[in-house]
Amino acid sequence: MIDYKNRSLQKEILDQNNLPFEDIFLNMKELQFINAHLGGHSITIKGFKKLLQERKTISICEIGCGGGDNLEAIDIFCRKNNIICSFTGIDLNKDCIAFAKENSQVENINFIVSDYKNVDFKNEKPAIIFSSLFCHHFTNKELDEMLNWMKKNSTVGFFINDLQRHPIAYYSIQLAVNIFSKSYLVKNDAPISVLRGFKKNEWKNILKKAGIENYSIKWQWAFRFLIVAFN
Repeated sequence: MIDYKNRSLQKEILDQNNLPFEDIFLNMKELQFINAHLGGHSITIKGFKKLLQERKTISICEIGCGGGDNLEAIDIFCRKNNIICSFTGIDLNKDCIAFAKENSQVENINFIVSDYKNVDFKNEKPAIIFSSLFCHHFTNKELDEMLNWMKKNSTVGFFINDLQRHPIAYYSIQLAVNIFSKSYLVKNDAPISVLRGFKKNEWKNILKKAGIENYSIKWQWAFRFLIVAFN
């Protein structure tokens, strides 16, 4: 029996080291498609807009940026709305960053290969920090550290776009990737990522423990939560 009550501790293959670049490449391409067509990018834009408010100049950083498609979605929105934005993408996986550099159409962007915790912005902290489909890779204890880092290193606030743990989400993504995916990483990791996802009350407890008070949390289609926190 699958346990939906508690978060899974099973690791995803993508969290391993030394995966072949061609496998990473296919994984990133398919994740971009999933984000574009299952609402991931639109949820990211919602979080960005909520923190952007009326500003016409902004800086933004994504931790766990993967192939950089979320940053590209924000860049497209900014260009359409005459917003000047500078971008930073951070990922520990050098192959993800290599893919992002090769495929990104964003001009004003800096990609960094690093554990996010080791990045020092000095006196140039980004206004907004966000993550998308990143938090479920971590334990609740690690999330406490991450939330505090995001709050400390952003001047306006941060947002999180991540998965809801739900049986419909699990079986839907399992069916979809088995039919359409050509990536063994996506086929294996997508269902696991749902089981590593969160319920709303879990997020509330995690945020409370981290001392984050000024935030909103809203369910989004398809089976995600958008958390927006103001500093």
